[in-house]
Amino acid sequence: MTRVRKYHLALIGVSMLILIVSVVRVISGQNDITSSGTFTAALMLSVPIGLAGLGGLWAERAGVVNIGLEGMMVLGTWFAGWAGYQWGPFAAVVAGLLAGALGGLIHAIATVGFGVDHIISGVAINLVGPGITRFLSEVLYKEGTPAAEAGAGITTSPAMSGEAWHLSLPWLSSGPDLFGTLERTHWFLISDLAGILGGLTRNVDVLVVLAIILIPLTFFVLWHTAFGLRLRSVGENPWAAESLGVNVYGYKYIAVVISGAMAGLGGVFLVFGVTKYVEGQTAGKGFIGLAAMIFGNWRPGGLALGASLFGYADALKIRTSGAVTSIFLFGAILLLFYLGNKIRLLVRPNQPVELGGRTAKDYTIMAGAAAAAVILIWMWMVIDQLPNELVFITPHVLTLLVLLVASQRLRMPKADGVRYRRGEQH
Repeated sequence: MTRVRKYHLALIGVSMLILIVSVVRVISGQNDITSSGTFTAALMLSVPIGLAGLGGLWAERAGVVNIGLEGMMVLGTWFAGWAGYQWGPFAAVVAGLLAGALGGLIHAIATVGFGVDHIISGVAINLVGPGITRFLSEVLYKEGTPAAEAGAGITTSPAMSGEAWHLSLPWLSSGPDLFGTLERTHWFLISDLAGILGGLTRNVDVLVVLAIILIPLTFFVLWHTAFGLRLRSVGENPWAAESLGVNVYGYKYIAVVISGAMAGLGGVFLVFGVTKYVEGQTAGKGFIGLAAMIFGNWRPGGLALGASLFGYADALKIRTSGAVTSIFLFGAILLLFYLGNKIRLLVRPNQPVELGGRTAKDYTIMAGAAAAAVILIWMWMVIDQLPNELVFITPHVLTLLVLLVASQRLRMPKADGVRYRRGEQH
């Protein structure tokens, strides 16, 4: 299959998803499902997850497992808040990047330089990161310091000086705001498209634009340059790469430092969202970013899809708890589409058994899909609103379910997490 055909299939898939979401919105009456507010929130929640996931992608493509992304994000948030209140947004970006890169460098020294187990090093960074930032807060933000007089506390920095940069599309999402006008009509599909496009293009933080650019840029660098080929070869078989003259240690160091910088940039974005550092504001997004990377099969496109899915579920939870029950109906419709496709294959004449879904296993899967669809429809009809406790854990449950489904097709780099020593025989 050519890349053009894959591109067309991707467009068809996105179009079908929007159509299904629009149908769910009309049937359920929950307009927040496709409102611009929901998609603005989804974008804001997806970006830090996506940046953390990109950090994990860079490290693991070079064969280094990086579960220390959370700790590197914490370093990015603190230093972005500290520099931002003194010198403004640009300084916050630079400080957050450097702090995250420093965390990546420490991880690289431990794992690549000294051969420490990757998981142990990552866990250590996740423990040390919050500890260091709390210590710095108690030293620099304590009562009587200039920062405290500017509004800092032990768990928060002063507000950032200056404003972050925001962009909107003229006429479409600002000024006359055509998207907003169409969204308020609540017409089938048209208002849904307007709400989605309006939410993604109205008052967009410049860091969002940078994060979106980093996704195709990462794909281009890793899959279409000699540098990327060498880096990925280090993650697949470092001993073979070494025999071809590749500086394995150098590429691993570069990848892990970039990984930390990406995670630090995710921390900067969190600071921009509330204009200051707040202790605990990462809230596990580094781990969810790692899950999004795995869901995306260690590729940027899949990672972006996973981050968007998790961000949307989180945004729906924040906007309205009632709309969360619409996920039941959405899941039922997807299962019915899947079931219809299996039945279509079943009734095709002269179809080989292995392609026609005529094995006992396939019949069992079809029966399970039909039963699950009926249960989901029943749950949607009888449950008006989920308890707050269940609404709160919805994004995390969705994360686990997505990883469970995606685990059937995953292929991690072959040397991911493998301890490498120059000259050793593997």
